[in-house]
Amino acid sequence: MERRATVSALTAILIWSSLAILGSRLTNVPSLLQVGAALLVSGLLSAPRYREWRLPAGTWLLGIGGIFGYHFLIFTSFKYAPVVEANLLNYLWPLLIVALSPVVLPGYPLRRHHIVGTLTGFAGAALIVTGGKLSLSPAHLLGYLMAASAALTWALYSLLTKRVPRFPTSAVGGFCAVSGTISTLLYLVSGSGALYSPSPAEWLYIALLGLGPMGASFFLWDYSMKEGDPRILGALSYLTPTLSTLWLVLLGGQSLTPVSGVAMLLLVAGSLIGSLDLLRGRSR
Repeated sequence: MERRATVSALTAILIWSSLAILGSRLTNVPSLLQVGAALLVSGLLSAPRYREWRLPAGTWLLGIGGIFGYHFLIFTSFKYAPVVEANLLNYLWPLLIVALSPVVLPGYPLRRHHIVGTLTGFAGAALIVTGGKLSLSPAHLLGYLMAASAALTWALYSLLTKRVPRFPTSAVGGFCAVSGTISTLLYLVSGSGALYSPSPAEWLYIALLGLGPMGASFFLWDYSMKEGDPRILGALSYLTPTLSTLWLVLLGGQSLTPVSGVAMLLLVAGSLIGSLDLLRGRSR
């Protein structure tokens, strides 16, 4: 069961890695509209099983708070802080999943290789996101706090799905549908002037977002967090920026620099070190 959960997580990570290349095609689309439309598409993935969306209020709050809260915080942080620094703080979420595992989930103590692996992975993420150049300014403190809060939100959402009464993974579609509706309504009431009308090509990329990195990946991640070891999954999550960079090199016309190469080695090393339990055939 745990190996199946790991495969599910790796598949989610592979799909997540396409977010940057798809997002690069939607730079003109307002973020609230982009998120709202994509999440509404992802809600359609499990709409035929809407009867399984009947959940306790607390579970709904967790799901909407995790999915809407994360996306609202991270996209809003880009308005108040440079994208590079905000994105770096966003990549605290794998580290926070590992660090908070023994706090939120009794029975998952941290061992030395979990700590070394996630710190190595974060070092690689810092290098690949910043290119080795980082300039934090107090003027952007609000943006930094929002990006860090987004990372904490996703980490807690991921871990707490293992604590609340068990619910069908198809219910994640309900979380996405409600979150998409909230995001779209916020766009409609907060917009100034004429509403943005995406082109047919932009609608296609929004649909792909909703089907992939903001859709299927959430269902896969939900299953893997419920069945797998969060310490291992958190470490493996640092493969996301590695794969994302490869997509940008292969399809986005970007070049692979020596700094990127070193960062990718650190990311892969961190993922392997943090998942030693899996390689040894034991976990809890």
